[in-house]
Amino acid sequence: MTAAKQTHLYGREVLRSEFSQPIIDGSNLLKTSGFYIKNGKERCRRCNHPIVPIPFNQCTCDKECSYCTNCLQLGKVKSCSMFFHIPEPNEFKKVPEPILHWKGKLSAQQEAAAQELIQSIDHCETRLLWAVAGAGKTEMLFPGIERAIRQNKRICLASPRVDVCLELAPRIQQAFPDVPISVLYGDMEEPYTYAQLTVATTHQLYRFKEAFDLLIIDEIDAFPYRMDKALQYAAEKSRKSVSTLIFLTATPDQTYQKRIEKKQLKASILPARYHGFALPVPKNVREKNWQKALLHHFPNTKLFKQMQQLFKSQKKFLLFAPNIDWMTAFSEVIKTHFETAHFEAVHSQDPERKAKVLSMRNEELDFLVCTTILERGVTFPNIDVLVIGSDDRIFTESALVQIAGRAGRSPQYPTGNVLFYHDGLTKEIKKAIRQIKKMNEIAKKRGLLNS
Repeated sequence: MTAAKQTHLYGREVLRSEFSQPIIDGSNLLKTSGFYIKNGKERCRRCNHPIVPIPFNQCTCDKECSYCTNCLQLGKVKSCSMFFHIPEPNEFKKVPEPILHWKGKLSAQQEAAAQELIQSIDHCETRLLWAVAGAGKTEMLFPGIERAIRQNKRICLASPRVDVCLELAPRIQQAFPDVPISVLYGDMEEPYTYAQLTVATTHQLYRFKEAFDLLIIDEIDAFPYRMDKALQYAAEKSRKSVSTLIFLTATPDQTYQKRIEKKQLKASILPARYHGFALPVPKNVREKNWQKALLHHFPNTKLFKQMQQLFKSQKKFLLFAPNIDWMTAFSEVIKTHFETAHFEAVHSQDPERKAKVLSMRNEELDFLVCTTILERGVTFPNIDVLVIGSDDRIFTESALVQIAGRAGRSPQYPTGNVLFYHDGLTKEIKKAIRQIKKMNEIAKKRGLLNS
């Protein structure tokens, strides 16, 4: 192996401990220290977090050696650490025509947005794609990705959620079967490989430096990306100084909305789903003292009667709960009253999470009980959505809009019921319903709805 062919370092910025391949010195191999100094303050090179000296931390370097406490989950960056990097050479095999094998057809509003994305790719701009849940964002990206591949650009589609990446990757691969794709997330089964097209969690962007000509970040309003300045720094670090940045969201926060209004950020706005049906508007159901009632008096509740009706009619559904502990306890209650039901409970710490979601997608389950981990990025063709404790503070406006967006996504089943169970309306519930109604109104005024 020669230094020029150390593809595992192309566009990467990684510690020696993060890969198994040998390192061979060469003119294109760059080495940098774990920390750097900005305005007299030591910062971590990987996440930009300020370093607080840690006394008496004896290191293998035989010195008092500080380390970054912010990105420990990716491996310890110490003051004696060394990062390795080879500048991105865009060394990809030419992809045979046709590059894009997707045979679907974009709607008029999707096509307009796709063309705007292509323009931003050609001119290395930043653009926000604001599209309601179920508008077909992934398909709208295909022409732009095709353009970037043809231009020999390196592309990354990143999301804060593992589930989103695992759903996106096979759809992208099916659309571009001749393009090697690298899928990166925590605890991934396959080793890292250099590829022109990468699908990754946003945390994986920490390990890149000036690699991508086109960076697409899905669900920018999702936790943890929205609140994490270090993750946002990693995203900027991962793309080239002259490159295209595309943000995707169904629920941009006030900061992005104000930037759009002031024309500080170019935006493509799609208020309707690609199949032309209105977004399901959630219905509020008062479930008094739901936490206690559902655990101890379940058969007397409105939720029980609704689940009973859905189960008898064989209508599949998602049942969202506000936290893991309560969900776990309630799942046991469900088992005692729906003995013949096939269902699973899934949350962020569940090691069988991928398998359970796949079972639901394969229609092997009657329903799935989940936390907000499935609020976005997953698609089931014909489901209703029930939210327990929608008045809990975990259910923000953004979360509730996304959850409601799980229903009615398929053109074969474009409608669905969304029910919010609560002990009293909150501002977040009201804002979520108001936002959904507003997008429906805009879509109707534009003539984008079938009914």
